[in-house]
Amino acid sequence: MAEEGMSRVRLGRTDLMVTPICLGTSGLGHMPDTYGYDVDADRAKATLKAIFEGPVNFLDTSRIYGMGRSEERIGAAIRERGGLPQNFVVSTKLDRDPETNAFDAAQARRSLEQSLKALGLERIDILHLHDPEHSRSLTETTSRDGALGELFRIKEEGLAKAVGLAAGQVAMMMPLLRDWDFDALITHNRFTLANRNAEEMLDLARSRGIAVLNAAPYAGGVLAKGSSEYPRYVYQEASDAALDPIRRIEAICARYGVPPGAAALQFSMRDPRVASTVCGVTRPERVRQTLQWASFPIPAAMWEELKAAPASSDDPEATRQYKPG
Repeated sequence: MAEEGMSRVRLGRTDLMVTPICLGTSGLGHMPDTYGYDVDADRAKATLKAIFEGPVNFLDTSRIYGMGRSEERIGAAIRERGGLPQNFVVSTKLDRDPETNAFDAAQARRSLEQSLKALGLERIDILHLHDPEHSRSLTETTSRDGALGELFRIKEEGLAKAVGLAAGQVAMMMPLLRDWDFDALITHNRFTLANRNAEEMLDLARSRGIAVLNAAPYAGGVLAKGSSEYPRYVYQEASDAALDPIRRIEAICARYGVPPGAAALQFSMRDPRVASTVCGVTRPERVRQTLQWASFPIPAAMWEELKAAPASSDDPEATRQYKPG
């Protein structure tokens, strides 16, 4: 089943072929400070089993997710099944020291070694520099002698097939994307039905042949779960004002009988600048639901209404209190 039922696209200039959906596994590391709910080891195991038995061949994680738990649980699932499915692509990220926020070259190398050990892999398919804006020194992290330089040295050594930048603020990412020869980038919450903050960056990526992995199409979960059931926006408790654009989207979807989650997912998937859309999952049924939403029929008239609906271009995470747990 893992080789059937979903097309593959080439990831930028690399030889990696990936499905247009990538399943995000941050929540599988048990991160209640971010998501507001618990995920125990059994639930994570069942979700990973559903991922590896399904048609998606692409998974994203990070060293810091759940303070290592996400990678550890993925590694345990890989060992239990006797290895990764054929042609499966794993994306993970180099991270700062979570206690000191140090993120120099030595920390980048430690992060890689910890990831390889936890995942039980000899090399990483796609390795990103993660959240440099949260390090103790952006200059230290993004210098030739720092973590960013180390990322490219890791690629030269053959320990990563492709390298990317996974960060938050677009204004901080743009100069790095111009100055460094990245294969991919991850942006999150900034290209959704409700927000277009990353629009200019997507154009830059396409002009440079950088593959865009667009994460968090549900704006932190609210477009998947609903504003009444999950009144949070971008991992924060949300005011009525923050939820109003979401409710407008929900009203349009309701008129056409389309789940808002399907519209949110396909909004990303139908953009030619996006190579793959990263959707977080923490239950087996969410894996199945993601696949259903990806192919849910949506009429052209509804897309026109959604296109006409106002969308913010502000940074949706400007007031977010970042917690890695």
